[in-house]
Amino acid sequence: MPVQLIGTLILLLMLSAVFFGYRFLKAHQHKSALFVIVFLGLVLRIFITSDAGLHEWDERYHALVAKNMMDEPFKPMLYKNPVLPYDYKNWTENHIWLHKQPMTLWLMAGSMKIFGVNEFAVRLPSILLTTLGILLIFSIGKMLWNEKVGLYAAFFYAIHGLILEQTGGRVTTDHVDIALLFFIQLGVYLALVFFERKTLWFNILCGIAIGMALLTKWLPALIVLPIWLIAGWNKFDGSKKSLMLHFLLLITVIVGVALPWQIYIHAQFPNEAIWESQYNFRHLIDDIENHAKPWYYYLNLIRELFGELIYLPLLWMLYGFFKKTRDYKHLILLTWIIVPLVIFSLAKTKMQGYILFSAPAYFLVAALFIEYLLNNQEKFKWKKWTLALVVLLFALPLRYSVERIKPFRDRSADFTWMEDIRQLKKSHANINKTLIFNTERYIEVMFYTDCIAYPFGVNPQQKEALIQKGYIVLDDFETAILPPKTLRFTQ
Repeated sequence: MPVQLIGTLILLLMLSAVFFGYRFLKAHQHKSALFVIVFLGLVLRIFITSDAGLHEWDERYHALVAKNMMDEPFKPMLYKNPVLPYDYKNWTENHIWLHKQPMTLWLMAGSMKIFGVNEFAVRLPSILLTTLGILLIFSIGKMLWNEKVGLYAAFFYAIHGLILEQTGGRVTTDHVDIALLFFIQLGVYLALVFFERKTLWFNILCGIAIGMALLTKWLPALIVLPIWLIAGWNKFDGSKKSLMLHFLLLITVIVGVALPWQIYIHAQFPNEAIWESQYNFRHLIDDIENHAKPWYYYLNLIRELFGELIYLPLLWMLYGFFKKTRDYKHLILLTWIIVPLVIFSLAKTKMQGYILFSAPAYFLVAALFIEYLLNNQEKFKWKKWTLALVVLLFALPLRYSVERIKPFRDRSADFTWMEDIRQLKKSHANINKTLIFNTERYIEVMFYTDCIAYPFGVNPQQKEALIQKGYIVLDDFETAILPPKTLRFTQ
């Protein structure tokens, strides 16, 4: 299907969802409106995950490690069979791979175990998690305020540009940040349900969710703890001692879920585990991989992530909380936003995905501001300008979504190397004994085939030694594949 037609259909779908969602909302048919939003979000996720190959940063590395964990889930490996010496400190070329916690990799490995080793199976967990995330944020908004707030926030979640890009693996930190977003959001939801229903199991499930978030991207998961305490302090009917006992149970569950893996990797892979622990800490004080940014980076970035007007809802909530209501529900959102914003602004290394787990709070703040404007039109002198502001609060994030998913861009040229890999599999029957050198696509080669590939060359002595061990060594891509086909891995 021509890319122009696909792009046009995507835009029509987005506009239709806005139109019908508004009609259902106006008619108080909230379930129908939610269905439209979830359907829109699901289609956008399927569209953006349809790219015909793995993306360079960081999806291909996560995918390869997940593939190698299909048979050995407790041994994360980049190079499953490193025939050459390697530096365990280099996460792009090492053997035991502890650069990320294992939860996302387990999800991807399980998906590939069921659906095969392919890029869609790699992305399927992110599709499912972010689609469930739409329902979760609706439920949080409804529980704390009302269905309209939940629906507005769900719409922002469904069309959010960076969430979609991460789901498709198109930008750095990809599926790891998506899983972190989901488990933190799930933890917040379960905490609120626990204090609403007073059922112990929900507190245990909340601890499991936080533990799984820790097993996804470590310490950011702890943002749920102050939110739990705020909700408990204001909603718990029992004594403060009883509340602290429930909190102790929560901490016990979290530790029980997250700690065994840390003990295991330090016992089994001590050098790699210690190095990665130190490497993670260095993000706070060092410029890691040239990602240093000024302290105001995130304050400026949020206008791109959530629309240029996001500062108005944030200032409105801050003013309302400190000057008027002191509403604990507002404090939950402000904590979810401000704590990560301050911590990551102070850190030396900064990347756009680092604050993505706060996105639900931004969506809810914007939703509350929109509801305030619509419910208090009579208080404003210029009603038309108020309505125009509401339209912009929806339209600007929608515009960023279109800019990020790029519905009219033909991405097939980005994956011409896939044909080379297919030809490689056809031309070499003994593919698991084939070594390939001098290819920028070394990770992709190992993901789609059972070859071992390296981004650098091999000297004659090494080549001869490898041949003596029974390997087929391909270090000249102009003659590696039988004529007339040549490899184009470095494109």
